[in-house]
Amino acid sequence: MAKSAKREQLIETAMRLFYTDGFNATGIDRIIAEAGVARMTLYKHFKSKNELILAVLSRRDKEFRDWFEISIEARARRPQDRLLVMFDVLHEWFEGKAFPGMVFSGCAFINACAEFSDPENPAHQIAAEHKGQLLNYITRTARQARASAPDELARQLMLITEGAIVTMQVCGDRKAAKRAKQIAARLIEEHFPAVEASPARETA
Repeated sequence: MAKSAKREQLIETAMRLFYTDGFNATGIDRIIAEAGVARMTLYKHFKSKNELILAVLSRRDKEFRDWFEISIEARARRPQDRLLVMFDVLHEWFEGKAFPGMVFSGCAFINACAEFSDPENPAHQIAAEHKGQLLNYITRTARQARASAPDELARQLMLITEGAIVTMQVCGDRKAAKRAKQIAARLIEEHFPAVEASPARETA
């Protein structure tokens, strides 16, 4: 196995274990054993477990956002429709259909913030940046849709999204995304007032 392939194997293995079992609870020995590499191989690629954690979070950020945006845009062409369709995409994630072999275990970035609560911690900062990038995507979509107060709408939708994620993770509510979609639909409607009909022309 080439060095780059070994690095990828370490990241993929650590990503799965950190996601399902936690960052602090997952030891280096277990990652090495399940990745099938030598200890020296790990330290050739990562100076410490913390460095591996940061690599995992960076990879997860890219993979998740790519999947999220592509999935939304594949389901709806109009930006306004995409604002609502994203809750269908969330439901797919909750059902374990988004990432093969990875049962939904909450949001890796919410989990990271819980374990690395210091805002100055690099892992916490990557998590915050991830959420910021998701908000940016929703904001761009709301602006493209010409919503009234698009920035505020995006922040409100982000809150609903995060609430659905936590509700599914903590309570196991498999309909959390569907319920969130119902709330979002009413909210979105408020930001797209119906266009008044043009007055009929007067006849001679």
